[in-house]
Amino acid sequence: MSVYRVLDKLESYVHEGTWLPAGYRILSEERLVEFVEKIRSTLPKEVGRAQIIAKDQDRVMRAAQEKASAIVEQASNVHEELLDQHEIVQRARTTAEVVLREAEERARRVRDGADQYAAAVLAEMESRLAAALGSVQKGRVALTNSARPAGAPAQQPLADAAAKSKRAAFDLQAPPDTAQLESVGAAKN
Repeated sequence: MSVYRVLDKLESYVHEGTWLPAGYRILSEERLVEFVEKIRSTLPKEVGRAQIIAKDQDRVMRAAQEKASAIVEQASNVHEELLDQHEIVQRARTTAEVVLREAEERARRVRDGADQYAAAVLAEMESRLAAALGSVQKGRVALTNSARPAGAPAQQPLADAAAKSKRAAFDLQAPPDTAQLESVGAAKN
């Protein structure tokens, strides 16, 4: 499962949380922790792709350097055999320099692309995690603000909201069927 898919599920879960006064929602801490763990488990795959691209630049550079070395060596052999044909040696050196420059340029482009990709992936993950963390913090503040003084009547509305939140989290885990959708619609009304 990709990081983006887990983040989309987390975002959906946050939007489906039980509403409290003042625009806050109640969310299950267990479910939020589960999403965070899923994100952590999928994160290395995304970062790994960026590392593969970065490693590929080294392979391309090595191959280009080997090719350039082979061309230079070949030119050296031709030079020894054909001293009077200076023009051939010059062409070989020029070709080797062109190949080396092209390889260095290609390696630079691959490296730049890998850096840009990794930065984009990390920025997107940071943005989504910041949004999720903000929702979690708002939920915790809402729970803290709704605490009543000692001797006050039991917090039945809060318990009902927590039960609805757990039910919503359970419904998110299983694919919804029409009976579940109808019961959720009836419960909201």
